[in-house]
Formats: sequence, C-alpha cells, structure tokens
Amino acid sequence: MNGFKSYIMPLFVCALYFLLYIPIFVLIVFSFNNNAITYSWHGFTMQWYSDLLSSVEVWDALKNSLFVALSSVFLSLAIGSVLIFFGNRERVKNLLILFYGSLAIPEIVLAVGLLSLFSFFSIPLGASTLIAGHTLLGLGYVVPILYARFIELDVSLIEASYDLGATQRQTFFAIVLPLLAPAIIAAGLLVFIISLDDFIISFFCAGASMQTLPLYIFAVIRSGASPMVNALSTILLMASSFFVLLFSFLQIKKVRVYK
Repeated sequence: MNGFKSYIMPLFVCALYFLLYIPIFVLIVFSFNNNAITYSWHGFTMQWYSDLLSSVEVWDALKNSLFVALSSVFLSLAIGSVLIFFGNRERVKNLLILFYGSLAIPEIVLAVGLLSLFSFFSIPLGASTLIAGHTLLGLGYVVPILYARFIELDVSLIEASYDLGATQRQTFFAIVLPLLAPAIIAAGLLVFIISLDDFIISFFCAGASMQTLPLYIFAVIRSGASPMVNALSTILLMASSFFVLLFSFLQIKKVRVYK
C-alpha cells in the first residue's frame, strides 16, 4: 500500500501534463490531415503546409508580426538599458513595482487602457500603436531582468572606467553593455516570443490596417476550423518552442557563469 502511495503524485502529474498537451498533439496530428473537415482523418498530406507557403495573406501577416516584434524588442531593450544605467538606482528600484504591475494587471485591462489612451489623443490605430503596446508589455519583462543583473555587476569596474577618464556614455557602451549582454539577449528573446504570440493587445491596438499572425488565425478560424490554421499554429508552436528553449539555455548558462 505504501508503495502504491509513492506513485500517486507522479501519476497525477503525468495525467495533468497529458491533459495540458493532448490538445497540442491533436493540433499537430490534424495539420497533416488530408481532409478539409478537420476532425475526420482521411490520410497523411503536406498540402496545408504547401498552401501556407503560397499564401500571400500569411506572408503579409508574418512580415507584420516580425516587424512589430523586432521593433518592440529594440525599443524595450533600449529604454530599459538606458533607464537602468543612467537613472538613479534607488529611484529605479522604487519604479520596479510599476513594471511588475504591468505583468500583474490582466492583459485585457491593459489593452483597453491603451485603446482608451489612443482614442483620447486621437491617435490612429496601426503599426505604431501596436508597437507601443507591445513595447509597454515588454518593458515589464526587460527592466526587472536587466536590473537584477545590473545590481550584481562589480561597481569597481565602473568606477575604474571613470578614473581612467571615460565618460558615462563611454562606460555604458564599453563596460556595462558587454556585461549585460547575456541578460539583454535573454530578455530580448522573451519579449520577441511574447510579441509574436500576443493576441489581446494586437486585437485592440492594431486597427483594421495591421494584421499579425494571431489576428490572421482568429479571422480565419471564425468561419470554422481549418487544417491550414492547424498547420500555421504548428509552425508558430515550433518557432516559439525554439525561442523558449534558447531563452532557457541562456538563463542556465548565465547562472553558471555568475556562480
């Protein structure tokens, strides 16, 4: 009896993970289904992936998603790095609650707030508003990650740079940025993943002229499930998984280096 109890928790965890990942497994399997009726298996095919490659709408949505994600990464990292180094350390520490707050607030509340702000100032929705929304969301990850690494830096290195005649700007680019590089890369990957997969802020802030991949999937699936949507979702899943694994690898490597 005692031996059986020792298996209860592992079996429960396995069952939980099975319930979490079985929909993803079904999604991947039916992306190869040779039937327009998604949940009726008629054989294996690569037709839906081929259709994706020849779809102009998908490529346009991909370009928009990459443009927004890369812009958000650049702005988030630039603003976060400058704020942490050039700002007063105590003030930045006190401001961290604001960035953590953007993560604690439900994303739909943040999206509605951004939409209200843009409407109040009569800012037309499009690429600029979407980038602003994703940048705000990204700062909630970038600032805490970079700040945690920045306070671990050896202050004597920065002081030695000043003693040798370097300016604050020269010290930032020659000393601080190289030391923050692992954290910057990790934070950038995280923001890229979040921006690429985001739907809620995109739905509220993109406008009619800007369509990202999540918005494209939503528009297509409203008319019914499609194997092509499954194929596109599978590709997005593989891409996101790759970046998540890369982010985890960098975090593990960073911890080993710091130790």
